[in-house]
Amino acid sequence: MLRFIDDLAGAIYDIFKFIICAISYLLAGMIIVAVPMYLIVWVFGFFQ
Repeated sequence: MLRFIDDLAGAIYDIFKFIICAISYLLAGMIIVAVPMYLIVWVFGFFQ
């Protein structure tokens, strides 16, 4: 019974680790893309 609980806890840990890793990569990608684009739009806003 203890082995089943240990395997279940390991599976839940792996799922949460995957979800947090995916969200962090998504946020990092959004920041890496959005900040330079925002700065480019801000710079070109002066030329109008």
